[in-house]
This record gives sequence, C-alpha cells and structure tokens, in this order.
Amino acid sequence: MKVVIVYESLTGNTKRAAELMGGLLAERGVDTTVCPITAIDHQALALADLVVVGGWVDGLFFVGQRPGRAARLESFPPIDGKRCLVYCTYAIDPGKTLEKLTRIMERRGAEVLGGMTIKRSRLEQGAREFVDRLLQAVPA
Repeated sequence: MKVVIVYESLTGNTKRAAELMGGLLAERGVDTTVCPITAIDHQALALADLVVVGGWVDGLFFVGQRPGRAARLESFPPIDGKRCLVYCTYAIDPGKTLEKLTRIMERRGAEVLGGMTIKRSRLEQGAREFVDRLLQAVPA
C-alpha cells in the first residue's frame, strides 16, 4: 500500500503529527510520503492508494472552529475516487472542524473513510492511535 500524508500546519503541531504517522507507517512496511500542502508530491499523490490530509483548528475557543487556512485545502488537487482519511490538531475544542475538512476533501473528489481529532498535547499518542485505526480500516 502507498500512502501520502499532506498537512497544513501553522505552529508545527500538525506537521509533527504527520511526521509521526509517516514514521509509524514506514516502520510497519507501508510506503509513505509526507509533505506540506504547499509542496505536494504530485507523483506520490497520483500513485497513492490512500491519502491522509491533516489540518489545524482555527477560530475562537468554542465558536466558529474551522480548518486553518481552508483556502489552501480547497485548492487541493482533484483526487477523484481516492480513499482518504482526515485529521486535525487542536488545543481546546475542535468543534466541527473534522466534518468541515471531510466536506472539503469530498469536494476534491475523495472518498473519505473517516477521521480523527488529535489534541496538540498528545501528538504521539494520537498519531499512534490514528495509524492503528488506519491499518485496521485499510490493511496494508
């Protein structure tokens, strides 16, 4: 299985989660490419069996949460029919950010299989849980 993890990060938490996931997948024998949304590896994306897209939560503490820099996510290359998982990192409350990120990726043509929120103070545990769930849902 080939996986591409694309992330949008502001403070480095979402990037760190992506790197942790990429390392865990590679340890389990999964061909994985990790890249920021500003430098997508288009060849790896074209060959990917699964696309993972991560973002961060923007908005006020408990109101108006949304994917950070959503315009970048909205300009994601079309991935018609590709299986996709999404995640978002957050500090206090993710609100409906995951659902909004899911809708963005569905508009890009992805078949979103699910997603997960990861608290920024628990990146390692969250990345491990995400990878475990990924491999259960989409066996390598």
